[in-house]
Amino acid sequence: MISRFRAGLAFTGALLTTALIAPVVYVSVRLNLPTQRSLPPVWHRTIARLFGFRIHVHGAMDRRRPLLIVANHVSWSDIVILGTLDYVSFIAKSEMSGWPMLGSIARLQKSVFVERENRTKSREQASEIAARLAAGDVMVLFAEGGTADGNNILPFKSSLLGAAEMATRHDGVDAVHVQPVSIAYVRLHGVPMGRRYRNVAAWVGTVGLYQHLMRVLREGSIDVEVRYGEPAVLSGSGNRKEVARLMEERVRAQMARSLRGEDATQFDPR
Repeated sequence: MISRFRAGLAFTGALLTTALIAPVVYVSVRLNLPTQRSLPPVWHRTIARLFGFRIHVHGAMDRRRPLLIVANHVSWSDIVILGTLDYVSFIAKSEMSGWPMLGSIARLQKSVFVERENRTKSREQASEIAARLAAGDVMVLFAEGGTADGNNILPFKSSLLGAAEMATRHDGVDAVHVQPVSIAYVRLHGVPMGRRYRNVAAWVGTVGLYQHLMRVLREGSIDVEVRYGEPAVLSGSGNRKEVARLMEERVRAQMARSLRGEDATQFDPR
């Protein structure tokens, strides 16, 4: 009963937060005001607190540009987690644009929603991503192409790095920095999850978005570790597959360290 009450309260708080922040971000984008970049992380941090996520960070985002962040993908909440740390735009599946709250904020963050089944549209979207990278926007790519179970990582798809390769064809862009980032859900109410309970955080299979969201809300306390790894350089010399393989290796190694509990850090209250 208490968990249901808490879930309802947190969900209501998330709706109110979105109702307050989204219109201001919309106006900021239309008028090109600085708040278009400063407010989305505030939304993500507020949502993370309401949903009970405690974020632990290792390393930092590379400051060189163009920059593509390549991450593993466990759940819809990955977007909230990464959104708390800095202003970024996401390369996401087209369905996400219609999600309540999260879809609205992602659109206002100028995220690119990819229709992979539509090849003509996909090429246009790849060109848009390439132009955004060349202009200095930080883009986040979930390179598995879907969500895994939080215990393992699916093979990274080198084709998804095509937009970064295209960016090197823009004037003044010789290469794109590609940084591996791992996301690991490690503790539930302060107790190590283990393989058995990691599905509380992982969003896989046929579970609906609302059903999984409410499950997370009812739990109320999940520790997440984010690790920024060493970047690689993607040039126009056709090294896309090599970079994808390297990113997969580094993300896999970083996630394994988190799941083993190595280098534990204090909660980052951002």
